[in-house]
Amino acid sequence: MQGGFGNKPGNMLGMVKAMQQAVKQAEVTEAELAKERIEAVSGGGVVRAAVNGKGELIEIKIAKEVVDPNDVVMLEDLVATAVREAIDKANAIRTERLQKLIPAGGLNLPPGLF
Repeated sequence: MQGGFGNKPGNMLGMVKAMQQAVKQAEVTEAELAKERIEAVSGGGVVRAAVNGKGELIEIKIAKEVVDPNDVVMLEDLVATAVREAIDKANAIRTERLQKLIPAGGLNLPPGLF
């Protein structure tokens, strides 16, 4: 019985190498994303949220004129909106970059491998 999948001994080795390369590229991409800054605003710019490319919150800025002790609910909504939008942007960028690492035809893994 020959080794590999599809009676081709090199298929398994090639698949493993492709997976190892994809993992290395994904690690590099994740490190790059961690250094990026993605911002979103709400309330016409009175609230700003910044996240890194991994979607981790790194900063919130709130303009003084929007801070009203009698309307805390509005401020909470503005903060939540800005944070959500920043995280959504980061997730979209991360997904796009990681999808570029997958070969056009996928990895063509045999059924039951994972």
